[in-house]
Amino acid sequence: MTPTERTVQVTEIFHSIQGESTWAGVPCTFVRLTGCPLRCVWCDTAYAFHGGERMTLDEVLTRVAAHPADVVEITGGEPLAHPAAYELADRLLAAGYTVLVETSGAIDVAPLDPRVHKIMDLKCPGSGESHRNLWENLQHLTARDEVKFVVKDRADYEWLRATIRERGLDRRVREGSLRALLVSPVWGEVDLEDLASWVLADALPVRYQVQMHKLIWGPERTGV
Repeated sequence: MTPTERTVQVTEIFHSIQGESTWAGVPCTFVRLTGCPLRCVWCDTAYAFHGGERMTLDEVLTRVAAHPADVVEITGGEPLAHPAAYELADRLLAAGYTVLVETSGAIDVAPLDPRVHKIMDLKCPGSGESHRNLWENLQHLTARDEVKFVVKDRADYEWLRATIRERGLDRRVREGSLRALLVSPVWGEVDLEDLASWVLADALPVRYQVQMHKLIWGPERTGV
């Protein structure tokens, strides 16, 4: 492994409340890596596309240890665009942390240690990036992992409903081989009551979520 692969470009490391997924509400240290090969039209972390600070994995571990949380999320951008992100997850696990990785689903998740909790997007058509979904990743999800759909409109919802049924994701949730299916509205784009009514009408085995951190600190604040 080269020295470059043992470093990552970091936008920020911070301690906050987990705002999404089945981990919502849990204090968490976030390691936000810089850069993403996707350009979702509704992305709310475009500030992480560029810049950041080159850090060794030892430096990242030291910064994480300065915060009190025992849950750490590696996020982005797209964290798995960094070759060393997989090793970073391994190092955090070895240090005793519960490790979450939030990924777009466009990059292979198979090399991640099975102890990692993967929170994987499937990009709906409204994102402009649904052609980037790496469907093989579904084979590498386990009972500790979650799939997230971010919904921009009714067409996105109908796509996720079809995807859940055609790919057998509803069955996997019911049998316990997948932790959860998450449905999130694009902030400010979808009426929350409408989305709730669609979910209820179809009896989908999903967890409807909104971004808790935006309710607490507002939609414009970054670093949460």
